Parts: sequence; C-alpha cells; structure tokens
Amino acid sequence: KMAAAASELVTGWCLFGLALLAILVFSWVYVRKYQSRRESEVVSTITAIFALAVALISSALLPVDIFLVSYMKNQNGTFKEWADANVSRQIEDTVLYGYYTLYSIILFCVFLWIPFVYFYYEEKEEDDGNTCLQVKTALKYTLGFIAVCVVLLLIGAFVPLDIPNKKNSTEWEKVKLLFEEFGSSHGLTALSFSISSLTVIGMLAAITYTAYGMSALPLNLIKGTTSAAYERLENTEDIEEVEQNLFRIKSKCRDGRPLSSKDRWTLHQLEEKLRTLRRRERHLESIEKSWWTKFCEALRPLKV
Repeated sequence: KMAAAASELVTGWCLFGLALLAILVFSWVYVRKYQSRRESEVVSTITAIFALAVALISSALLPVDIFLVSYMKNQNGTFKEWADANVSRQIEDTVLYGYYTLYSIILFCVFLWIPFVYFYYEEKEEDDGNTCLQVKTALKYTLGFIAVCVVLLLIGAFVPLDIPNKKNSTEWEKVKLLFEEFGSSHGLTALSFSISSLTVIGMLAAITYTAYGMSALPLNLIKGTTSAAYERLENTEDIEEVEQNLFRIKSKCRDGRPLSSKDRWTLHQLEEKLRTLRRRERHLESIEKSWWTKFCEALRPLKV
C-alpha cells in the first residue's frame, strides 16, 4: 500500500513540477518581452517574474489538489486500497501547507515587496545620491500598504467568527474566546479573507476589462494597425530630426570651445535615442519582410 501511495504521490507532484517549470519559463518570457529595454532594472525584473510566477502557481495548485483527491478514489467514489486515513490526511496536509505558503508569499509581495521596489526606484529616478535615504523613503511609503494588510488580517481573523453570547461572561472572557477561536483555525480565516479581498479586486478588473474588450475587439479589427512601411517612414523622419539636433550641438565646439554640462547631457541623450531609433529601423525592416506580415495582409478582408 505504501509503495502504491508513494507512486501515486510521485505522479501527482511530477505533474505539478512540470507545470511549475512551464510557469517559470512563461513568466520569464512574458516579462522580458514587454519590459522596457532602456529603463529595466535587475531587481524589478526579478520581482515581476517572481510575483507573476507565484500568482500562476497558486492557480495551478487547485487542479493539482483536485487531481490528488480524485486519484485516491475509484470510479464508484470509494477510496482505493492504498489511500487509507493516514495517507489521505498526509496528502491533504501537504496541499494545505502549499496553500498557506503560496498565499502568504502573495500577501508579502502585494503589500511589502512590490510596493517597496516600486517606491525605491521612483526615488532613485528623482535622486541618484544617498541609497540609505532612498530605502528610508521607500519604507515610509510602504508602511501604508502594510497597514492595509494588517487591517485585512484583523478583519478576517475576528469578524467572521460565530462567538456564543453568554450573559454572565465578562469582556475579558469574550476577548480570550476570540483569540482561542483564532488560534484553533491557525489563521486560516484571516489568510482566506485577505486573499479573497484581493481576488474580488482582480475579478472586478477582469469584468471591466472583458466588457471593454468585447466591444473594442471588432472595432480594432476593422480599424486595423499601422503598417510596418508607414512606421519605418515615421522612424526615418525621427532619425533625421535627431541627427540635425546632434549636428547643431556639435557645431558649437568646432572652434575648440568645450560644451556646457547641459549640452553634454543633451548630446548623450540624443545619441542614445539615435541608437534606439536605428535598432527600431532594423526591427521594422525585418518585420516588413517577414512571412507573418504578408499573411496578416492576406487576412485583412476577413478581419473587416
């Protein structure tokens, strides 16, 4: 029985491991594809990949939970021979600890780590000097998110509890009973309420976005997108404008006079912009010659 149980568990967790690997790869590709190449930071990139992966892993744990429970039963609903009370309890406890861990990490990311990273790099853009001051300022703004998390945990810990009303009980006994009930649930109600609050916010955003998307999709299909040739023309005009500005600034130092600090900073920005525009020109040229662009042009009547 133990060998069969171990075999079934290994099968379930191997599937979960493959899903975990696929989620990590997807999160890395997704973040790297849509992030800004010029303004990306290592810590913010890792934070985005990690947070997205944790959210998707939490969603993937639910079908794994269902798979493990259904795998312990036969088609008629009875438990298999190897799935005795101890084995089923171990599986349930393992999945429950997985929920606890992932939900706790989500709360940590939403209310502490992500706000801190965001505010830290906001301060870094405004002041490139004192790192300690940037950390202190980021922590100060992050305290607001921590306060919201604490409020949600307290509400989830005490409000939903069904406390018996005893006429002769003192206020201290009522408070003591609250903490006893909270301890017996191991914080499950508090954690569930906090995650459910975040889920409601995400659900409202999904409903709003889906409602807009269903109406905007046919309009966007009819309107179409800008062709790669037209974008290349606009990009060429931008390159010519930047080159003219570069020539104007460089002409100031032809007689040997040094450029001012403002002109040097502007020159550096223009050179960086020119390199970006030339990379974009090469990218648009490859898009214009690709087979996918020609295929989309052939599908244009079907879109309309």
